[in-house]
Amino acid sequence: MLGRMTRLLLVKAASLGAAAVLLSSCSAISANIPADSEGTLSRVEDGTLVVGVSEHPPWTNISDTGEHSGSEVDLIRGFAEHVNAEIEWQQAPESVLAERIKNGEVDVVIGGLTDSSPWSSHMALTRPYAEVDGEKMVMGTPLGENAFLVELERHLAEEFGETR
Repeated sequence: MLGRMTRLLLVKAASLGAAAVLLSSCSAISANIPADSEGTLSRVEDGTLVVGVSEHPPWTNISDTGEHSGSEVDLIRGFAEHVNAEIEWQQAPESVLAERIKNGEVDVVIGGLTDSSPWSSHMALTRPYAEVDGEKMVMGTPLGENAFLVELERHLAEEFGETR
């Protein structure tokens, strides 16, 4: 009788031990999610944020002297401050910026993009941060750079009062 009870206790102890190992593994994995496949967020923090900007007033304006302004420019400046990054601006049409972000040459694309953008095969679109005249406004980030995307979305949500 004692042998059977001992075996039963050993099986239960082994099961509990395996469950503990499994739970600690899950915690370690979830600590790294979301992740960036190319490390964009880590590179940008305390570094340089490369912003592709397509002129599309009132979201983005580019003066004759190359000064950038507009509501999305202000949002990106706030995000750069949030991650302690300097901004490098790259001005180009949307089609060129879509190729650049796909090739890893820019970190974010702004310029009045909407959630119906034809460039979703080239870039991940943020969730809509505002709706204007029925159009849901978004920004573009590199595909697979999920930590960067989530950090930008958190910043946009805070700017629009969606989080505490």
